[in-house]
Amino acid sequence: MELLQHLGTGFEIAFTWHNILYCLVGCLLGTLIGVLPGIGPVATIAMLLPATFVLHPVSALIMLAGIYYGAQYGGSTTAILVNLPGEVSSVVTCLDGYQMARRGMAGKALGISALGSFFAGTVATILIAGFAPPLAELALKFGPSDYFSLMVLGLIAAVVLAHGSLLKAIAMIILGLLCGLIGTDVNSGVARYSFNLPELIDGINIGTVAMGVFGFSEIIRNLEQGEAREVFTKSIKGLLPNWSDIKQSAPAVVRGTILGSALGILPGGGPILGAFSAYTLEKKLSKDPSRFGKGAIEGVAAPESANNAAAQTSFIPLLTLGIPCTPTMALMIGAMIIHGIQPGPQIMTSRPDLFWGMIASMWIGNLLLVVLNLPLIGIWVKLLTVKYDYLFPAILIFCCVGVYSINNAPFDVLLAALFGFIGYVFIKFSMEPAPLLLGFVLGPMMEENLRRALLLSRGDPSVFFTRPISLTLLIIAALLLVIVMAPSIAKKREEVFVEG
Repeated sequence: MELLQHLGTGFEIAFTWHNILYCLVGCLLGTLIGVLPGIGPVATIAMLLPATFVLHPVSALIMLAGIYYGAQYGGSTTAILVNLPGEVSSVVTCLDGYQMARRGMAGKALGISALGSFFAGTVATILIAGFAPPLAELALKFGPSDYFSLMVLGLIAAVVLAHGSLLKAIAMIILGLLCGLIGTDVNSGVARYSFNLPELIDGINIGTVAMGVFGFSEIIRNLEQGEAREVFTKSIKGLLPNWSDIKQSAPAVVRGTILGSALGILPGGGPILGAFSAYTLEKKLSKDPSRFGKGAIEGVAAPESANNAAAQTSFIPLLTLGIPCTPTMALMIGAMIIHGIQPGPQIMTSRPDLFWGMIASMWIGNLLLVVLNLPLIGIWVKLLTVKYDYLFPAILIFCCVGVYSINNAPFDVLLAALFGFIGYVFIKFSMEPAPLLLGFVLGPMMEENLRRALLLSRGDPSVFFTRPISLTLLIIAALLLVIVMAPSIAKKREEVFVEG
């Protein structure tokens, strides 16, 4: 009964005209950047952070959340029609979605993708509403040592679940931690690692890092590829799948939703791992695995449901623990801090309007995405026919304006360009940049909780092993490391990302 009362309060807040408007703007922007390859939700949210200064915190976070899960919808359009994932998590959708389009079933693929995404988003919203309150209540019992151990577990999980080499993922985490330490030491007031540059005394802004590594580097990569695109515009008909299609894809949607919801909560997992895992599972369970890669409707339904479910359940650690599990969630924490909101379990009691308003807005956003996306397919298709050579100058200008407007500092634009070059080098060496951003955000938080725990224990490090919660989290982290080092597990870990 109490849950229903809270949800009623949330819908009352979310159904105000200005919050619906910002939810709509977020969903449209998310779909747009999901459709257009070259700029993802991380760079877009980083670009729009300064614009949220003048908004009410609830409206700002509703809009930013809409961009995130809206991008998952938009990415499928590009994957199905062009065989080019607009969003990283839509890579798997290309395998069967594009083949369906080539066989004249583009409308059917787009329709099942939208309906599966809506179902997954609705289930994930219910899960957030049900699981977040007890988790937040548990988190209130956490001390500084427990938070430090939780962040250690989060970083190790991010390494384990990162795509590619473990060694490279660890290197990215360490680089992110080091970048997060640049600036003035809170305790002593001494500038550290600033290289005598006044602009680095306050540290590096998260928007600058995100825009460089995820925005500028993607622009360079897309320009380098310069590939011709075959867009299937004439075969888009029958957007609503028939009963036979729904019956065939329904089990895949349910399995993808369950798997994506679970993986979305894990640090470093999120939509990408959810989509890959769901596709792999469907292929393993299929009576005829050879159908996959040739236009199997389950190959579209499962990953699309999984990535949307994961995108929304990734809000659970953010809202209950104040811990980001994806780069986008790291930016959401930045947005909260900008608005004077301390991320963590106290949000539910101190800002119930924000907590429940955001949860209610997710269901509204999922409904808006289905209602808007299917009729607007024609517009998105026209955008896909525009040459990227014409699009990238506008994207680059918006990125530069976004970085500059954070602190009104030209130095930030140069720094973002440097991170853009570094991000491009990472791509060349197959190094995933997501762990870097997680390390960058969690580094200062880890240091703060480490110092606080040691101050309270008078410098005794055993506090991390004597508190039950802290000890449990450290044991789980150690077990994760041991398990992933096992040759058989390491092989399976790679198979998840290359299957299909």
